[in-house]
Amino acid sequence: MKVLVMSDSHGDVTRAFTAFSLVAPVDIVIHLGDGSAEAELLREALDVPVISIAGNCDSGSRAPREHLWECEGKRILLTHGDAYQVKSGLGRLRQRADEIGADAVLFGHTHKSVSEQHAGLLMVNPGALSHVAHHRTVAVLNITSAGITSRYYNID
Repeated sequence: MKVLVMSDSHGDVTRAFTAFSLVAPVDIVIHLGDGSAEAELLREALDVPVISIAGNCDSGSRAPREHLWECEGKRILLTHGDAYQVKSGLGRLRQRADEIGADAVLFGHTHKSVSEQHAGLLMVNPGALSHVAHHRTVAVLNITSAGITSRYYNID
């Protein structure tokens, strides 16, 4: 399954659609928060499912703050990351992933793209799409029963 992962668009719907156009076709889009309005617009306009997570700047959003998504036999934790203080390190987020038996964690909040392996746990932050981000990036995951790979794309 090919998955577009984005986060922290902070109102920049144009870049969200640009990201989709750049990497399409995809099977699903995941928005990891601080852009619930953009996630809703993507959901309405695209012919693919959109999963969204609420971030700390998404007041009033009905999206969950965390979601355990299963795909191709893999358990993937989706969160914005602020609740786990990811700007101060990934230890709390790794602990949560271990508690629920996740194979991967997708998170945002830091506005910096990250892809790390920790004892078999893949941790991916797609970066940010916001105009305030120094580098605007998204991630594309390929998920199979054999594993998960990630690749980053710059969005101008």
